Amino acid sequence: MTSPGRIARVAVGLPVVRRSIDRLAARDRGTPDLLAVLTYHRVDEPSDQLHPGLISATPRAFEEQVAWLARSYRVVSLADVVQRQAGGPALPRRSVLLTFDDGYRDFADHAWPALLRLGVPATLFVPTAFPGDPGRAFWWDRLHRAMSRPALPESVDTPLGRLELATPAARTAASRRIRTRLKSMPHDRAMAAVDEITALLGGDAPRRSVLDWDELRALVSAGLEVGAHTRTHPLLDRIPEAELDAEIGGSRLDLERELGHAPVAIAYPNGNHSAEVRAATAAAGFTVAFTTRRGTNDLRAVDWLALRRVNVGGASDRTVLAAQLHRWFQHWP
Repeated sequence: MTSPGRIARVAVGLPVVRRSIDRLAARDRGTPDLLAVLTYHRVDEPSDQLHPGLISATPRAFEEQVAWLARSYRVVSLADVVQRQAGGPALPRRSVLLTFDDGYRDFADHAWPALLRLGVPATLFVPTAFPGDPGRAFWWDRLHRAMSRPALPESVDTPLGRLELATPAARTAASRRIRTRLKSMPHDRAMAAVDEITALLGGDAPRRSVLDWDELRALVSAGLEVGAHTRTHPLLDRIPEAELDAEIGGSRLDLERELGHAPVAIAYPNGNHSAEVRAATAAAGFTVAFTTRRGTNDLRAVDWLALRRVNVGGASDRTVLAAQLHRWFQHWP
């Protein structure tokens, strides 16, 4: 059965739909206090080192997107949003917040220079165990690196079942199936499975891919806003409740120690949260939290610990983004 999201994405690809969206977006004056939040991960060219599915845009496409956003919308800062949460003034019409998850190095190489040139603010959510550990790599990048080796067996038995690897298409399907399965497992079991699979395939860790603390301090000095993304990037509803404070509150303490201030905003890894996660988030001192649930946010009546965001992927061109930034797509599938 085709999902509503798939149907919506196919519809946006039709020329008549695209023209209609462009006309509506051009005429829409927006609504005060309606906030759209864009989520980027990586701005780079594909490579065999890191999982290409996390590339939100190439450097050229990103600069074109940001230039369009700066012309057509009011790009606000995280400080504006935090001030609004504390009872401050309503945000202007057509407000958009740009966020980046994971702290990849290509943010400093490609995204930040473009943002500076265009005078556009952004927020980077950092998993704080990574900047201080050059040998640490995200599990999805480790799997991609292992499954991109030139000499792989045609198939291999793993803790998650037999993987067929004889062709590029088979490897792509196997990788997708593994990632889906891992996200459904308790975090410690999932990471143990990643260790075993990468060992079976002979994969080594990708080169250092996350910004270090000195680089982050330089970015903050230049005007970047930084929020928390936990310590080790677990899916928070897949870890024991007793570990939540270390991941959530611990990341806030890490950022305060390294960057000189304690953030009040956090992005849940993969968007996963629960009542227990939200309670731990509030107890740690966070007042604003971001999910990955798609849609815009009416700040007059919003759950500040579960703000929606719009993920930007490689196929997210101007029309696709325009469709999702406006009130008529507030609950895009």
